[in-house]
Amino acid sequence: MGFALQIQQTQIDDTFAEAFGMSYTRLVVTASDRYWLEAGVREFCGYSASVIACDAEAGRERWMDEQETPDGRVGASLLVFGFSSEGLAKAVSNRTGQCLMTCPSTAVYDGLPDAAKRLPLGKHLRFFGDGYQKSKRLDGRRYWRIPVMDGEFVVAESTGIEKGVAGGNLILQAVDQQRALASARRAAETLADHPGVITPFPGGVARSGSKVGSRYKGLRASTADAFCPSLRAHVASRLHTEANYAYEIVIDGVDQATVGAAMAAGMRAAAGDGVVAISAGNYGGKLGPYHFRLHELLGAGS
Repeated sequence: MGFALQIQQTQIDDTFAEAFGMSYTRLVVTASDRYWLEAGVREFCGYSASVIACDAEAGRERWMDEQETPDGRVGASLLVFGFSSEGLAKAVSNRTGQCLMTCPSTAVYDGLPDAAKRLPLGKHLRFFGDGYQKSKRLDGRRYWRIPVMDGEFVVAESTGIEKGVAGGNLILQAVDQQRALASARRAAETLADHPGVITPFPGGVARSGSKVGSRYKGLRASTADAFCPSLRAHVASRLHTEANYAYEIVIDGVDQATVGAAMAAGMRAAAGDGVVAISAGNYGGKLGPYHFRLHELLGAGS
């Protein structure tokens, strides 16, 4: 362990979060008003907390106003992460078809138009039009217009794909649940406005943090026992003595620098009264090539 570092009354552990590479795409979703936009975004981002069991990790990057979107309507930028381009393409196509094409008034545009590598989107969904679909080119890009019961669903033929970083994380430890939840919410709400990242778990927070592997055959991940208060007497606990609750913030982002900046912002927001410590999850550097050292992220050296 290195030197002590605190933010307010909160100790920042001298440790690192271990992250790994994933591919991602960005969608721009628009709708006639904020009500229907939020409905589509919620549906699209459902069941996407972790690729341990979900087809993708997805979340809202930010809301967009009418001046920023391709069709001059309110919009949202969504980031979707996956391990392979094939798996990501399937997840994005399925989620768009089931969750956005079904949602009243929505349209879907490519949020990475300059990316050389492409994922098919409208190219697959067009067949729902049963032969009545039409294609259109605008500014050199192809869109599909699929007839639906409120008019047409407009969707980009493809979306760009880039390499990103997933699994940046913070583990917040507090004396009681009320202050643990308040700390987690402060961090999650701060990161909800941070460009280039998503926090894919419910409300941006995970209570069932995981470790790689399990004593049960075939299970890829299991409970993070080192941070479970009820297991203190049974495992090598990493909880601080005064901590009785822990929550994890998992961060996926477009690149290493963006994830690191988001982690620093999250730590500053999470620290406070009753928050004993902020730590991070790692596997000794064996899981992923990206190591985010908490002290260094806060500009304190090592």
